[in-house]
Amino acid sequence: MELKQYWQVVKKRIWLIAALVCMAGVATGIYSYYFQQPEYEASTKLIVNQTGSQNDIIAKLDLSTINSNIQLVKTYKEIIRTPRVMDKVAQKYPELGLTAGELIERISVTSVNDTQVMSVTARDSSYSRAANIANAVSEVFMQELPGLMQVDNVSILNEAVNKLNPPPVSPKPTVNIAIALALSMLVGIGFALLLDYLDDTIKTEEDIQAVLGLPTLSLIPKIREVDLGKHKDNSIDQPMRGKNNVTFEA
Repeated sequence: MELKQYWQVVKKRIWLIAALVCMAGVATGIYSYYFQQPEYEASTKLIVNQTGSQNDIIAKLDLSTINSNIQLVKTYKEIIRTPRVMDKVAQKYPELGLTAGELIERISVTSVNDTQVMSVTARDSSYSRAANIANAVSEVFMQELPGLMQVDNVSILNEAVNKLNPPPVSPKPTVNIAIALALSMLVGIGFALLLDYLDDTIKTEEDIQAVLGLPTLSLIPKIREVDLGKHKDNSIDQPMRGKNNVTFEA
């Protein structure tokens, strides 16, 4: 099938595609604005430094030591999201009302490549609680690290601060609607092509030539009942008009 034929199929069922796109856009907008609960993110930043016993400035600037700290960041990222740490957070901060498993689901730890800085990010429906979770996890991790790794080389760069009117990170109605419109359009086009593929009826002279390979000699137009009624009225009125115009000569 050529590109022109594809376009003819899409054009023939454009109403179906438009209906799907409109329905998907409206449904996604209603869900995003009225039903999807907004979520907020708050984060703290930790830095992996030298251990307390290494006070020499030259040692602190040693490249191999910095690289080892960068590798430790990868290990710390995994340690933070373990039940060993999260159980302590749940026990020490019962006001959060979260279990260790729930804390693990709400916490994410990231780091910038080739740096000694980690970001502990918490997500929650309340920004205030998200900030409290991020601060609590960072604090407990610092306290538990010496017992886990026999080192004390993590410091908090900055804590999560409560904001008055923080913007939610989700939902994003505009993005959701745009994605829904694009996907529904693709689905509509695919559905239109599928319907055309399954439809084996002959509707036009082009279909006859494509199936039989023969040219069309004549066409029988479709006559509606309204047209038949008008034809009958005309056939009745015509003789009457003719009779009125007849003249006689002596």
